[in-house]
Amino acid sequence: MERHILDWLVHYGAIVLFLAQMFGIFGVPIPDELLMTVAGALVRRGELGAAPTALAAVGGCIVGITFSYVLGRTVGVATLRRVFHLRDETLARAQRWFQRFGRWLLTFAYYIPGVRHVTAIAAGSVPLPYSTFALFAYSGAVVWCATFLGVGYVAGDRWREALAAAQHHAVIVGASLVAALIALMLWSMTRRAHA
Repeated sequence: MERHILDWLVHYGAIVLFLAQMFGIFGVPIPDELLMTVAGALVRRGELGAAPTALAAVGGCIVGITFSYVLGRTVGVATLRRVFHLRDETLARAQRWFQRFGRWLLTFAYYIPGVRHVTAIAAGSVPLPYSTFALFAYSGAVVWCATFLGVGYVAGDRWREALAAAQHHAVIVGASLVAALIALMLWSMTRRAHA
C-alpha cells in the first residue's frame, strides 16, 4: 500500500497528500511522516509546488483532527470506542495524557504515533472549547507538517536516511517540547502567584 500511495503522490500531487493527511490523522493507517518527507524531497526536485504541498499537508491535518474533535464532541467516547474498535488502553492513555498535559498535548501529540489519533476525540469529549482546541491543534499541525516537509526538502534524494533519523528522534523531541512547555507554564503560574 505504501508504494501505491507514493506513486499516487508523484502522479497526482497535493490532493493525494491532503487526503492522506486527513485520513491519516483521523486514524487510517497511512504513513504520514513518510509521505510528507517524500513530498518535501519532491518540492526540492521541482516535481511539486511548495505552496500547494504545504497547504495540502496542513489542510489535511486540520480537517482530519477537526473531524475527530467533532466526533468526540457529538458522539462521545463510548460509541467511538465500539465503532472504530479503539483499544481501551490507547484511549485511556490519551485521556490521561490529555488531563495531565491538557491543551499542549494537542500541539505536540502529532509526533507520538497512536496518541495523535485520539487526542482530538479526548479533547472533544472533555469538552474543550473549539477556540482553544483550534489554537493548539492547528498550531501543532503547522509545526508537525513543517518538520517533515522540511526534513524531506533539506535531505533531498537522501530522504530515506533523514526520515529514519527524524522518526527515531521525533518522540524524544516531542516529549522534550512538552516538558519545556509545562515547565514554562509552571514558572509563569508561580510568578503570577507571587506578583
